[in-house]
Amino acid sequence: MRIVVADDAVLLREGLVRLLAEDGHEVVAAVGDGPALVEAVLAHRPDVSVVDVRMPPTHTDDGLRAAITARGQLPGAPMLVLSQYVEVSYAADLLADGSGAVGYLLKDRVARIEEFLDTLDRVAHGATVLDPQVIAQLLAGQRRGNALGALTVRERQILALMAEGCSNTAIARLLVVSASAVEKNIGNIFAKLGLPPDDAQHRRVLAVLTYLRG
Repeated sequence: MRIVVADDAVLLREGLVRLLAEDGHEVVAAVGDGPALVEAVLAHRPDVSVVDVRMPPTHTDDGLRAAITARGQLPGAPMLVLSQYVEVSYAADLLADGSGAVGYLLKDRVARIEEFLDTLDRVAHGATVLDPQVIAQLLAGQRRGNALGALTVRERQILALMAEGCSNTAIARLLVVSASAVEKNIGNIFAKLGLPPDDAQHRRVLAVLTYLRG
């Protein structure tokens, strides 16, 4: 296959180039920023591009945005996007046009060479491939979104005020209820949205995000 590689980390970029060449593929361009990716895809029309989400100029989602821009100008251009972390919103953006030939993998998967190469081949041939961790978070978010309908009127009022940035004390004052009543309702909200205690996640933030998406 003819492949474009886009990653601002020189070691990873050159490592991908070497890996792909050893597997018999031709890397027609290896670039380090979003605009260069768009130019390379339009110039070379590769069978597939391997793209890092975060690249210059802002080091946020420039790689993803460039991939989407390239697909806008060259519909259906296959893109395999790599990310250091699971960003569900990025996966959703990538899938938005519904045309397939896209993949979203965590960078850790690249170390599993056979799995990575198989994914690359599938994306090049039109498949949609998502990292298992991305699928898990997409499904979890969907379940939480559906669970919004199970909230009582009072719980939805409290969640709306949480989304406005109100503290528990402020919520109690606005709704003319006790602080303990607010805490109890928030506990019910967390339970219904499937947000158990977790030191690695901020349940209040996740609950608000679910409310805003719903």
